[in-house]
Amino acid sequence: MYSLDVNFLKDRPAYQKKPDKKAGLTLPTGNLTPAYLGVGLGVCLPVLVAGGWWFLQGKITELEGTIAQLDQENKRLDTEIGNINKIKAETNAVKAETQALVTVFDQIRPWSAMLQDLRDRIPASVQIENVKQTLPTPAAQGQPPSNPAGGLEITGLARSYNDVNDFLLTLQQSQFFKSSESKIITATLVDAPIPPNAVRSPTAIPIKPPQIVKYTIQSSMSDIPASELIRELEQKGTVGLVARIRSMQQTGVISK
Repeated sequence: MYSLDVNFLKDRPAYQKKPDKKAGLTLPTGNLTPAYLGVGLGVCLPVLVAGGWWFLQGKITELEGTIAQLDQENKRLDTEIGNINKIKAETNAVKAETQALVTVFDQIRPWSAMLQDLRDRIPASVQIENVKQTLPTPAAQGQPPSNPAGGLEITGLARSYNDVNDFLLTLQQSQFFKSSESKIITATLVDAPIPPNAVRSPTAIPIKPPQIVKYTIQSSMSDIPASELIRELEQKGTVGLVARIRSMQQTGVISK
């Protein structure tokens, strides 16, 4: 017969083998560099992102400050540009007024100088009875007159037609008048006027007075600036106008 030798002590819990707890924590063996790199990247990447964000925030703040400074500088420059433009506009207005004044002043023709010029040019056989200024010829609508200074109309007596022609030729040589617009308007024979103090005898035989020429000459004033007629003005004794013109030339208002 067989006998069963059963060891029931092995089945008791006290004799049961305890499982090895370290079996689930077995560390891998081999090259761990990729693992370390992964861990390093996992740690460093957030740090880099945080650093980049902090750097960008600093740059944004710096750029915002720079933009604010540039805006202030732009406003300041706009204000200065506005002031400069205002000064330029005022300067241009003053220059325009000065130029207009100089233009008017440079067109002055002193009557004393023109009459002295007529006295110097009139022949001995010609007399002047009247000198009057004529208005400028009207120009087309919207256009300035061709000669704003106007002209002169001279009437008088001459011994002959030749004397009137001689007077016209000498007048055309004057710098104060336009030679192309100096012309004889009328020239007619008239009886010579009897002197008012002449004494007539009641028994005297009446004598017919000699024939003389009554003439009318018209001429336009020259448009040559007074600053270019300094020598002629000095010769005619216009000292005041010459002194003012030279003063303006020294200050640069009128070119020499």
